[in-house]
Amino acid sequence: MSFVVTPPAVAAVPTSDGRRFPVHRIYCVGRNYAEHAQEMGHSGREPPFFFLKPADAVLPVADGGTGEMAYPSLTADLHHEIELVVAIGRGGRDIAAADAAAYIWGYAVGLDMTRRDRQSEMKTQGRPWEIGKAFEQSAPIGPVHPIGRTGRLTTGAITLAVNGTLRQKGDLADLIWSVDETIEQLSRAWLLQPGDLIFTGTPAGVGAVQRGDRMEGAIDGLGTLRVTVR
Repeated sequence: MSFVVTPPAVAAVPTSDGRRFPVHRIYCVGRNYAEHAQEMGHSGREPPFFFLKPADAVLPVADGGTGEMAYPSLTADLHHEIELVVAIGRGGRDIAAADAAAYIWGYAVGLDMTRRDRQSEMKTQGRPWEIGKAFEQSAPIGPVHPIGRTGRLTTGAITLAVNGTLRQKGDLADLIWSVDETIEQLSRAWLLQPGDLIFTGTPAGVGAVQRGDRMEGAIDGLGTLRVTVR
């Protein structure tokens, strides 16, 4: 049976070993570093909450390359959020935190780009955030590194510089909800599947970027993600 329109291409990101990781869903964890939660007007270890981006929001950036992100429409306040991304290689539901590592295929450096003005407007109105979070190229991401090569990432510096000036700095050890705990919580609400990506939250220091700005995000053991806004 034929399709009525041409099916879209499979969204995928490169891997550090020269292959491609197909993207199924993109889950994002909100306010998962204490200092960032405080800068957004919250505090404490609140229960984790999640939002999603479409798979084709990814902007894949090859190792050593520089991605080009178009400044999105309907915003005058585009913000950067550097994050550790976890790539799921094995599906499951109701996964215990103690077993979560067995479901991880690898890790990557990612950016959760945000139309902050639109997000703030939706928050004020009590409406969904999609217009602030789920637009095209809102998820730049570098190569996925297999966990067999990196080992489990539970500590390590995470940073973002804009035009050479450091904006964000933290450590993976500062996650309010660890990667294992996040997988446990997510898998209670959704059936995690191979190809899922989890953006695990951003440290303090989020801020605006303009056309022409160059972002450089890095996580110990995963290299540097470079993206220019045009």
